[in-house]
Amino acid sequence: MIDKQMLNEIKKIFAGLKHEIELVLNESNHEKQGELEDMLSEVASTSDKVKLGRSGVQKPSPSFSLKYDGALNGISFTGIPGGHEFSSLILAILNSDGQGKYPDAGIIKRIKGLKGPISLKTYISLSCENCPDVVQSLNLMAILHDDFRHEMVDGAFEAEEIQKLGIQGVPSVMSGDQLVSSGKVGLPDLLKKLEITFGKEEGTQEPVDLGLFDVAVIGGGPAGASAAIYSSRKGLKTAVVAENIGGQVKETVGIENFISIPYTEGPQLASQIAEHMSRYEMELLEHRRVDKVELKDETKKVQLDSGEFFHTKFLIVATGAKWRELGIPGEQEYLGKGVAFCPHCDGPYYKGKDIAVIGGGNSGVEAAIDLAGIVKSVTVLEFLPELKADQVLVDKLLSLPNVQIIKNARTKEIKGDGKKVNELIYVDRATEEEKSLKLDGVFVQIGLMPNSQCVKDVVETNRFGEIVIDQKCKTNVPGVYAAGDVTTVPYKQIIISMGEGAKAALTAFEEHMLKG
Repeated sequence: MIDKQMLNEIKKIFAGLKHEIELVLNESNHEKQGELEDMLSEVASTSDKVKLGRSGVQKPSPSFSLKYDGALNGISFTGIPGGHEFSSLILAILNSDGQGKYPDAGIIKRIKGLKGPISLKTYISLSCENCPDVVQSLNLMAILHDDFRHEMVDGAFEAEEIQKLGIQGVPSVMSGDQLVSSGKVGLPDLLKKLEITFGKEEGTQEPVDLGLFDVAVIGGGPAGASAAIYSSRKGLKTAVVAENIGGQVKETVGIENFISIPYTEGPQLASQIAEHMSRYEMELLEHRRVDKVELKDETKKVQLDSGEFFHTKFLIVATGAKWRELGIPGEQEYLGKGVAFCPHCDGPYYKGKDIAVIGGGNSGVEAAIDLAGIVKSVTVLEFLPELKADQVLVDKLLSLPNVQIIKNARTKEIKGDGKKVNELIYVDRATEEEKSLKLDGVFVQIGLMPNSQCVKDVVETNRFGEIVIDQKCKTNVPGVYAAGDVTTVPYKQIIISMGEGAKAALTAFEEHMLKG
């Protein structure tokens, strides 16, 4: 079931295990029970510290739990954790032994401060690329918290339960019949949702002064990572605040325009960015957001959502931007599997296929024009009775033979077969009639939203929320710089963001040297 090369890799990963981890298999008459037993046997064969045990408990579906040194540690799986979830199983074993990547002390304190008992189920599909992050975050919380249980449930094995709960997308995190979280979510937002749902002990987010830095970078995407590396290489005491390393890059399926690398994928590039950053001395404050920035004479005070704060001489804002979302069923579920936001990045994957572009403004019409040269057909859907794009763009769009325009349309739902998009449901606003389009992809082009909220009251922004910068990445506030997609710099591309991050760091260093 697991190929030899993978088994050899797992042996290397498990070579450092110090405690016994038992995979406790429940009994089941399900036809897939033998498949799960074979998988767990093969995993157990890779280390004398990993054992396969049996609970003797009868369950409808194949399932198992984890024991650490003879005691259940709160982690269980229903279904067969293959596909994207195989990494969740391997990490659960590693993390149970205290190995693998753990959050820092501040985040661990917040996790331990959650009010128990907490019992959660995360419903997933094995083809879901966003599900493992949620499963792995909650498994880690179960290990760190004394009264926390988490179960991964493959929806393919529990169709009746999913229908009963009304689950329409994955990942869905449930506490009994209460939906706690749905769709893509990182550890910071997930932890905050749990604090709201279950409460937290007093004192878990007490103010903590992290000290004074020469340079602080807000953001861990291409611009932020570049700024941090350049700052550290210049010998500046550097701090980085980021929800995760990689930013939006992690959501990009294929990258073919990163010069010198003919092809890579978002998660791989994000991992390489993190590895590159780890080679330099910097204070990495991951899984955090900036709540507020205050100007304090010669320094800037940066307040984090964790309760921590610090001061910095120079501040580089590289928080990026996110695509505005439709907020309809299927959008998150099929992200990267038919739902896309960047025509330059993902357009070539739809060569010869039928697609829709949502949005009739400049960005939507420009995307439709670009895509029309690649795909079989383009349908542009606009909410208003008329397109909002410049007339020159509209004229160009109308001249293309493989484009149709539907105005006064409210998109309602994106459907698929579980693996890829195959249908778009929309409503004709004039008649309220529901209609559908058979297609292969949906490009959402209703605008970008800069992540400038944390500094919007500190620096100048334009009407779109982009931070206004000059050619050296300076804002209107001395000692505050900005780089990448959060700024007014044209063209939102990975390679441009990296260059802008380097430029901001070099400008900060130049001013640092001038000040002495």
